[in-house]
Amino acid sequence: LADAAARLDALTAEARGELERQGVAAARVRMLRRVHLRYQGTDSALVVPFGSAQEVEAAFEAAYRQRFAFLMQGRALVIEAVSVEAIGAADAPAEARSDAVESGAAPVVDRVRVFSGDAWHDAALVLRAQARPGQHVDGPAVIAERNATTVVEPGWRARVTALDHLVLERVQPRETRHAIGTAVDPVMLEVFNNLFMNIAEQMGLQLQNTAYSVNIKERLDFSCALFDAEGNLIANAPHMPVHLGSMSESIKTVIARNVGRMRPGDVFVLNDPYHGGTHLPDVTVVTPVFDEASDAILFYVGSRGHHADIGGTTPGSMPPFSTRIDEEGVQLDNVLLVEAGRLREAEILALLSGGAHPSRNPQQNLADLKAQIAANEKGVQELRRIVAQFGLDVVQAYMRHVQDNAEESVRRVITRLKDGQFTLPLDNGAQIKVAIRVDAEARSAQIDFSGSSAQLTNNFNAPTAVCMAAVLYVFRTLVDDDIPLNAGCLKPLEVIIPTGSMLNPEPPASVVAGNVETSTCITNALYGALGVMASGQCTMNNFTFGNARHQYYETVSGGSGAGAWTDDAGRVVGGFDGTSVVQTHMTNSRLTDPEVLEFRFPVRLESYAIRAGSGGAGRWRGGDGGVRRVRFLEPMTASILSNGRVVPAFGMAGGAPGALGINRVERADGRRETLAHIGSTEMAAGDVFVIETPGGGGFGEPEL
Repeated sequence: LADAAARLDALTAEARGELERQGVAAARVRMLRRVHLRYQGTDSALVVPFGSAQEVEAAFEAAYRQRFAFLMQGRALVIEAVSVEAIGAADAPAEARSDAVESGAAPVVDRVRVFSGDAWHDAALVLRAQARPGQHVDGPAVIAERNATTVVEPGWRARVTALDHLVLERVQPRETRHAIGTAVDPVMLEVFNNLFMNIAEQMGLQLQNTAYSVNIKERLDFSCALFDAEGNLIANAPHMPVHLGSMSESIKTVIARNVGRMRPGDVFVLNDPYHGGTHLPDVTVVTPVFDEASDAILFYVGSRGHHADIGGTTPGSMPPFSTRIDEEGVQLDNVLLVEAGRLREAEILALLSGGAHPSRNPQQNLADLKAQIAANEKGVQELRRIVAQFGLDVVQAYMRHVQDNAEESVRRVITRLKDGQFTLPLDNGAQIKVAIRVDAEARSAQIDFSGSSAQLTNNFNAPTAVCMAAVLYVFRTLVDDDIPLNAGCLKPLEVIIPTGSMLNPEPPASVVAGNVETSTCITNALYGALGVMASGQCTMNNFTFGNARHQYYETVSGGSGAGAWTDDAGRVVGGFDGTSVVQTHMTNSRLTDPEVLEFRFPVRLESYAIRAGSGGAGRWRGGDGGVRRVRFLEPMTASILSNGRVVPAFGMAGGAPGALGINRVERADGRRETLAHIGSTEMAAGDVFVIETPGGGGFGEPEL
């Protein structure tokens, strides 16, 4: 600290001298001395005022707890930088002050009617020019002047100061800030829809800003959401559909396994695909929101992020040939991550470093877990803020109302649907079969996956939570209204998923491709059964590479399917082309910026182009896929986990299928090697990995 003080003294003298050269008197200079502190071994520095060791430590801990909701007990503090801000006070513009200050009310020239607080009021009309310093205007009133009109609400007073300023003051306290009641109101329903979604969006921004890995910080492969006290999804930000529709089961797992044991300051982590998870790299952090006046749990917030590596047989934790869950990485099942405000760092690192296939970079995992904790804490703070603003009973009531509204929206859509069925083959020979049976009178539907392939020996098995996420996503997209994706969307739906099938596997089946590939295939099969849209690329084109020092994962964009709009009678009234080179359906991430990719990893992005003509022909064309070429600058293992290399994206109503995808390696010595839909290969310096992604299917007979 003494070294920091000496450096601050030097900076202070330098800054003071600069202001003196600018003619600012020393007496008018104010200095702000700050230190940039972080815990040893972390990257997040916080700026706090400089003072004694005790003052600096207290300020840092308060700021750190505010952002991350925990402290790293026993960890040394590191001064990363010091800074000095010198402020030279300037003269304020001189304003004329009135010596003749009057008292009493300003003269009223007329009476007018104004609408405020859901009622009409008889209000005074006051001319601003006639209001003298010291006078006041009690609301309800309207103060008119040449270039402005000021409305003084009931319970407020406008006062004219000696400087002829108009100051508004509340003179009657308001008992409740918003006495809106718990009965549903259409306007307030829209307000709460957006309030809840906004909280999830703020959580996402916090996660993006504090994360370390490229996967979360740059690719935005994460999701944040709010849940009620029972673990039902209430609202989400527009993040990853496959995360959002399945996260509720993770929350319910934490609730069921910790009855009576959760305490304020506790945070949980899990990635178990058999208890609400998707695949092991997707790690979920769950924070209960306690009533500040009791130990009652009011809500839950959750964040799920795709970690760059969680272990497994290949770097990036997306092994193409895994047959058991333990080959895909470290499994976390209802693990206490933060206990009463203390990060259980040693215990978590031990878990990540253990097992047959441990994480290759536990410190990076820990850094991203801290970011997820911080994101959840943002959600906790914002939920408490709206409870303070509207009241707990109102917030809880509108959590029910937004679900009821979503349910009603889906029921209205169901009345326009017809029975349908579809069978979608995968490149590995498996099939997804779905039948949709509509009960128009009850405004409900049954989605039956009977006939889908039995549990697979490969990793294309999808946990039930993933299948439910796909169903939730598809039926939410059929709703035109701007509503949050939530549990209400599923209430009119009965979903049948046979036990022991590839969509409801039993442990220890491998599932890493089920979350990414099978989920996308389920989505396209559902659209096929509904007859509303041709298939987009039935893949996320999962590309991973790495070694002991680097691990990277990305999904590569392709073509989306064309589709049609129908009226209530089911007649086609219009349509749309598919979109080229876009993340489709269950992924909503983005690709890493080329500059960041090349800065963080020893690779060069040689090109990324539209694969012209790869979209299926039709009255409305399918979107084109893309061509991505990555050159390796040092030896690494590269893996591809994809679909759509044998079976193309189907067209609909006479539309043509999209072009098949292609995976290949162009060796530095000129050799070319074509890979199957799944594959892993050793890349040498100078080798290029090429991914040509599939095009989407067309819709309708092509017009001549």
